[in-house]
Amino acid sequence: MTRLPYLDPNRAPEPVQEALAILPDLHLFRILGHAEGALVPWLALGGALLSSLSLDPRLRELAILQVARSADSDYERVQHEAIAAGVGVPPGQIRAVVGGHLDDPVLGSSAPVLRFVDELVRTHAISDAAFAKLREHLDDRQCVELLLVVGHYLGLALLAAAVDLDPDPPAQMAVVDLANARRGEMS
Repeated sequence: MTRLPYLDPNRAPEPVQEALAILPDLHLFRILGHAEGALVPWLALGGALLSSLSLDPRLRELAILQVARSADSDYERVQHEAIAAGVGVPPGQIRAVVGGHLDDPVLGSSAPVLRFVDELVRTHAISDAAFAKLREHLDDRQCVELLLVVGHYLGLALLAAAVDLDPDPPAQMAVVDLANARRGEMS
């Protein structure tokens, strides 16, 4: 049972009600709704990370799954296994990351990136060797985007752990589809 009550959308301020009305009904969003002034900007950042990066969406999802694995976040893992499949990550790659098998050949060129993510999440630092290996696979923009993804999803993993967030069934691609639709509206 969660340590904080889930926000009742009907009793929330209007901007929070409007935001929650378009989102999948996930415990995460009903907890985040308590942060009234931060919810909408936080959703905008999350939407950008899911829809506006030059980082390949498959690599993004593998990185998020690695954050979930390294931070021991079942909540995040369940949601992003479904999203990873939805963006075309092969099942063998999902199983390798979730199972902690970063040496599995099925991961190919993603493995050094995922090792980087694992080292960063576990140690909160990164070796020069790991950063140099990352630079062999990602350009400057993609490196920064990856770091933003890792930071965002590590923050979510910490929040889920701190409040003992109850599990939700996977929302599948609903959040990604919403982020892509919002990006399309802004174009």
